[in-house]
Amino acid sequence: MPSGLIALLDDVATIAKLAAASVDDVGLAATKASAKAAGVVIDDTAVTPRYVVGLAPERELPIIGKIAIGSLRNKLLVLLPAALLLTAFAPFLITPLLMLGGAYLAFEATEKIMEKLLHESHHEEELVDAMADPAELEKLQVKGAIRTDFILSAEIMAIALASLGPMSLWTTAFALFVVSLGITAGVYGVVALIVKLDDIGLHMAERRNAGARAFGNGLVHVVPKLLAALSVIGTAAMLWVGGGIILHGLEELHLLEIVPHTIHHWSEVAGHAVGPIGPIVEWLAYALGSAVAGIVVGGIIVAIVRRFTKHPEDLVVDL
Repeated sequence: MPSGLIALLDDVATIAKLAAASVDDVGLAATKASAKAAGVVIDDTAVTPRYVVGLAPERELPIIGKIAIGSLRNKLLVLLPAALLLTAFAPFLITPLLMLGGAYLAFEATEKIMEKLLHESHHEEELVDAMADPAELEKLQVKGAIRTDFILSAEIMAIALASLGPMSLWTTAFALFVVSLGITAGVYGVVALIVKLDDIGLHMAERRNAGARAFGNGLVHVVPKLLAALSVIGTAAMLWVGGGIILHGLEELHLLEIVPHTIHHWSEVAGHAVGPIGPIVEWLAYALGSAVAGIVVGGIIVAIVRRFTKHPEDLVVDL
């Protein structure tokens, strides 16, 4: 009896160790996957604040909450099952799908640049039409944000899936679940902070303390510039991430390998030429090369889309 109890305890201890190891594996895998998707996360964080600009301050956080819920729903109810199906039945499709997503990001960024250069703004026209009805404006903004988030979330999940490596189906599912929760909470937590910075500044500007007032007034003046800068950063990130995904896919599929290999080579040369800060310069050079690749691919898609449709966004399917 005692020996049986000891054996049972040994078994329980073994199971506990295996479970702990599994949790550690999931944590490490989720961290690695999140790091690989960092570029798209930056893009997501930079893009989202524009969807609450112009809305009543008291509605900003509720709207961000709606977008976050929609984002989590996208990830857990649509993208996670799709990722697991790909893992189980068609892992060879992961890289091509990643490249399609990268091409879409490049297209979106290039289209934004074209609109700026040609002084077009179809999105703003829609907002003006909806201004008379605050509820309709809010609905339009949330819908647009969730639609954009779906594309970015798909890229995040696909990058995460590709970076996990060989794991059991359940461990993969749990790791992607952790990635979904962590990235959604991180992105929309930062977005909530960004859009409320001006309110924080106004509150501090009313304090009696001179230092607090100065800091608050500084925030009030800086936030509009920050939001404008985030728009530029978001566009740049879309080009960098989209182009990088396409270059990596070309290497994986052994197609036009001279393009990614040339950019890698130029990046290494630039890094070696500057000494101690070489790794930073090499990374920046590769990011720039990726952005150029994104502009080329995005420009081709924009030209095709503009050839066959009046407004490029007409091709976007509502999700």
